Amino acid sequence: MTLLTPLIEQRADPFIYKHTDGYYYFTASVPAYDHIELRRAKTIAGLADAQTVNVWQKPETGPYSDLVWAPEIHFNQGAWYIYVAIAPSREIKDDLFQHRMYVLRCTDDNPLTGHWEFLGQLDTGMDTFCLDATTFTHKGQLYYLWAQKETGIQGNSNLYIAKMDTPDRISSTPVMLTKPELPWEIIGFWVNEGPAVLQRNGKVFITYSASATDENYSMGLLTADDDADLLDPSSWSKSQEPVLKSCFEHDVYGAGHNSFTVSEDGNDDILVYHARTYTEIEGDPLWDPNRHTYVKILRWDENGLPLFGKPSLQE
Repeated sequence: MTLLTPLIEQRADPFIYKHTDGYYYFTASVPAYDHIELRRAKTIAGLADAQTVNVWQKPETGPYSDLVWAPEIHFNQGAWYIYVAIAPSREIKDDLFQHRMYVLRCTDDNPLTGHWEFLGQLDTGMDTFCLDATTFTHKGQLYYLWAQKETGIQGNSNLYIAKMDTPDRISSTPVMLTKPELPWEIIGFWVNEGPAVLQRNGKVFITYSASATDENYSMGLLTADDDADLLDPSSWSKSQEPVLKSCFEHDVYGAGHNSFTVSEDGNDDILVYHARTYTEIEGDPLWDPNRHTYVKILRWDENGLPLFGKPSLQE
């Protein structure tokens, strides 16, 4: 039994991407929620001490001037892209922040030293609170996957998917894949957010996070066959219980908002997630900076399904 310790402290919503240049690229929410930070290293462990670069700083005013949340860096169609949720202020309207999704692009080889162009908002056709977008390619088609509020559906956010014709524009009508409805998804807040995609063993897996961002924050799983129509909600089956949740035995709480990468030798899938080491949070958990980045090797069962284990252990 190996107890895990944080890879990087005070970095929530962590995203690690291994590029063809052999580098691991890391970004995450910073505690001040005021800029987008990148770092890179040849190893996952090396990310802990890698130099950080501020590639975008929020303006003082305007529609994207506060609460910079959960950036992800992707290499799509020959260029680097960052997808990030940003709000115009910290004002809450109708019980929600006012985040929308935005896109940045860099055409240079090294995204830490290259120029980032702010492309603007990615329009989903619904002008409501949205966040946590990711992209993935399946059978040559680029997809956009994200969390958004839909009028008339209880809760803060559901998960949606759409095709993309270019990395900054969707090209099909959004389809809802899941909404918060199970008992473990609606503790504190009704939330499905933070989707991540893993394609293995003839399946497409989507992990997501649910409930409030305290110790109740947990991860769920959607599964579809590799040959299924990913835009058909009936193609997806949903776990009825969380696949990763707080470990009270070893003091690792609120595990969630994950991403996936691969080991240096390419033999193992690596689960990346954030968690806290205590439950006594003063005030709103969003303003507590101590959500730390963890990584662990993802195991698989005899049926080719992922085994997440406990967020505190490498089992």
